[in-house]
Amino acid sequence: MVLEKYKQKRNFTATPEPAGDPKLAAERAKKAQPDKGLFFCVQKHLASHLHYDFRLEWKGVLLSWAVPKGPSLDPKTKRLAMHVEDHPIEYGTFEGVIPSGYGAGIVMLWDQGTWRPEVDDVEAALKKGDLKFTLDGYKLKGSWVLVRTGGRWGASAGGDRSWLLIKHRDDWAGDVDITEFAPKSVKSDGDFEDILAADRPDVWESHRPAEGGQAGAMLAQIIERAARLKAGKTPAPAAVKEEGKREKVKSARRNTTVAKKTSTRKKTVAKRRST
Repeated sequence: MVLEKYKQKRNFTATPEPAGDPKLAAERAKKAQPDKGLFFCVQKHLASHLHYDFRLEWKGVLLSWAVPKGPSLDPKTKRLAMHVEDHPIEYGTFEGVIPSGYGAGIVMLWDQGTWRPEVDDVEAALKKGDLKFTLDGYKLKGSWVLVRTGGRWGASAGGDRSWLLIKHRDDWAGDVDITEFAPKSVKSDGDFEDILAADRPDVWESHRPAEGGQAGAMLAQIIERAARLKAGKTPAPAAVKEEGKREKVKSARRNTTVAKKTSTRKKTVAKRRST
């Protein structure tokens, strides 16, 4: 059954996530032209831990991998990608708040675009555990590869779950941390607090998806900022104010230095002319 595992894990009366239409999946699979590009997306997901869900359209559904540290543009960096259940094609545009249950947290549509396989037989590449492809997204572009580190495709015991997502060397590779450089949504241009503020900042009065550790601290800050946004107040953390003060001081020092150098040059030129 298409999307069986996906549906087993979710209560669609409690989650805004799409249930998935089997007819739409069949139509997409029938009309798909891989050589002309298929849909792909990456969703930034703050749940019990922050991770990035990497999804490739194939046979009318989204093949999915959870990438804990997010994609890297550096070919030397191999990012762990855990294969998870297929998602419905409708999930590719989903952005919002999952209030409870499986995957509870905030989902951001971090990147989207099209992908083209660099192999003639995608099914064979998946079974082999070596899928090469080209991405054309807003943030991720160029040649990539997903490499399975053990097990086999479709293994019921889960031995096929561990993969590596690696960027190939090309014009789109580099040492820029793309997750830090471009952290916001390609759908709303917002951050997590904006997405939560558009929903219900008080959705987790108790039993937050992340209670402790880095994810818990991050979620606590996001909830506070979202509440302020919802109330029509612009968050102005002390740290931001302090950074602004430091930047003003630095700017003033730079201007003073430039002024001194300019003055010295003028005096030197004047002396030369007088002699």
